[in-house]
Amino acid sequence: MGTRRPTLADVTRSPLALAALATVAVPGLDAYDVRRPLHPGSDFDVAVVVDSVRQRWVVRAPQHPAAGAALEAEVALLEALGPYTDDGRLPFAVPRPAGFAHLPEGGRASVHREVPGRPLELERLRPGPGLAAAVGRAVAAVHELPTSVVENAGLPVYDAAGYRERRQAEVDEAARTGLVPPVLLRRWEEMLEDVAMWRFRPTVVHGDLSSTHVLVADGAVAGVLDWGSTMVADPADDLSWLLVAAPQDAVDAILEAYLLRRTELTDPHLADRALLAGELALARWLLHGVRTQRQDVVDDAVQMLHDLEEHTRVDEAAGAY
Repeated sequence: MGTRRPTLADVTRSPLALAALATVAVPGLDAYDVRRPLHPGSDFDVAVVVDSVRQRWVVRAPQHPAAGAALEAEVALLEALGPYTDDGRLPFAVPRPAGFAHLPEGGRASVHREVPGRPLELERLRPGPGLAAAVGRAVAAVHELPTSVVENAGLPVYDAAGYRERRQAEVDEAARTGLVPPVLLRRWEEMLEDVAMWRFRPTVVHGDLSSTHVLVADGAVAGVLDWGSTMVADPADDLSWLLVAAPQDAVDAILEAYLLRRTELTDPHLADRALLAGELALARWLLHGVRTQRQDVVDDAVQMLHDLEEHTRVDEAAGAY
């Protein structure tokens, strides 16, 4: 029997192997040091390469074919976003692909200069015209991008009705596990059946905003990373993590700055859908655990769902809903 050609699913690359790919992708790059990033994520092997003049580069190589396809779409999107960062319509930096290295098992690795900044710490946000407002304006700037940048990159595009159906399918699948508290299922169904809540204008949505993907420096948003989940969908999704995790007085500043930056926004249910999206993220975490047969993830999701149920009961008793 002959030797089977390795596939992307077979490959996990060491930092040294990734550094070698970076030197192929960017001619003249002289690798001096290499290290794993603090938040490597999943689906990609990632390393930070420091060159001889202390410039830092990020190399990403897909771990499986789906990640390879996602990388190609993300690269197309990032190349389209370049002009928007150059002229200030996006008030922050994004990764700018500088070179590629073809992989023997198929696909290619991408290399870009590291975007400067440190991860946003939500708990340190304060009300007023400072960083909280800058975060609101940054999210709004993403939502003001023309939807064509997403369409041309081959990334998903949803209308409002189609996106509501997608959410409903998630709730139905989560319900079939038998692990979601009935009080939550009832709330989610009621909100999904309220047609008025789902009359929104779809926008470009980053799709994976988090503290590790939003970088700050000097009191401003310096960069936004990981654009592989970008789509045209519900703008409430990008606000969800902020409404759920940021201090409440800072949330008001974020939303005020966001609304002032948007040129067209008649969406009275934006915050309601953002909070719902935060709750449904727990359902998706549960489904991830079920699909991958990871009992630790299932247990974690179930615990968080029960905690949410308890908070919901307290809020309902107090008349908050």
